[in-house]
Amino acid sequence: MGKRKLYLVTGGAGFIGSCFVLRALRQDGATIVNLDKLTYSGNPANLREVENNPDYHFAHGDIGDAAMIGKLLREHQPDAVINFAAESHVDRSIADPTPFVETNVTGTCVLLGTVLEWWRTLEPAKAQDFRFLHVSTDEVFGSLGPNDPAFTESTPYAPNSPYSASKASSDHFARAFYETYGLPVLITNCSNNYGPRQFPEKLIPLVILKALAGQEIPVYGKGENIRDWLHVEDHCDAIARVLEGGRIGQTYNIGGRSERSNLQVVETICELLDGIRPGPKAPRKQLINFVKDRPGHDFRYAINCAKIEKELDWTPKYDFRSGLAETVRWYLDNTDWLAEVQSGEYRNWLKSNYDER
Repeated sequence: MGKRKLYLVTGGAGFIGSCFVLRALRQDGATIVNLDKLTYSGNPANLREVENNPDYHFAHGDIGDAAMIGKLLREHQPDAVINFAAESHVDRSIADPTPFVETNVTGTCVLLGTVLEWWRTLEPAKAQDFRFLHVSTDEVFGSLGPNDPAFTESTPYAPNSPYSASKASSDHFARAFYETYGLPVLITNCSNNYGPRQFPEKLIPLVILKALAGQEIPVYGKGENIRDWLHVEDHCDAIARVLEGGRIGQTYNIGGRSERSNLQVVETICELLDGIRPGPKAPRKQLINFVKDRPGHDFRYAINCAKIEKELDWTPKYDFRSGLAETVRWYLDNTDWLAEVQSGEYRNWLKSNYDER
């Protein structure tokens, strides 16, 4: 049996990060140090089941804090750093781009620089085996037309929102630290994630909550925008595969092969809820309310994930319908979690973003 791996995970209390932490502890026998700032979407309840696990350690802090990052690196000597930490909601970036620049650009750059300084002190064998994995998004590639081929790893970057611009910048810095300094960087770009523990400002949990409450379900424009949907468990399996066998300096696209229009997603959720928990306002499709589209709303994203499938033998396990049904049931079964995350800030955000459209 090989040596137990130790991972420094940033943003591990968020939606995707917490899924990776739970998976790494459960399946990989890894030790995890989780650095998270615990902003509105970083939720300690996501990791409550492992908070007393001796192989899990939490550190409250910011990826922009070089002193704290350096201390964690020296103390724990990780085998890899996996960077999930990011401001990630497009609508919030439109309202105020500044936090996205501070975290996604400056924070990532500080993190890379601090890791590089520490990495240079390592013994050759440890330095050679070390990996820095930067988790990013397909939104950096811009928008596709209805019949355009899906994004590949060589698609030129063309970000259209402040969020995607900040993530594109962070990707460029990660790549530059490999090309310029030799830091063993890996980059992943994923499609839209869904699954348990997603903060309910994102489409799928937002629709579930609105539909359960019998409230109007806001849908931008005519609901024609198309996204490729990736179950978060499939995403984390792919990240683990890239971490284990990915070629340093390379980018790997991760997709679910499940393109759907936003309206199709919303209507499917309504149908699932009507079947699982019928309500007085069923059919819940009648709750759909088309609202003014957001500025710069990309029409379509689609991921070609042939590279990771061929090189690393990864394919998504979830089909969208069954994965979405499982997700709906999770939210129905975890009302305590929902009550915790629905803070005053979250309610104010919904009011400012949707009620005024």
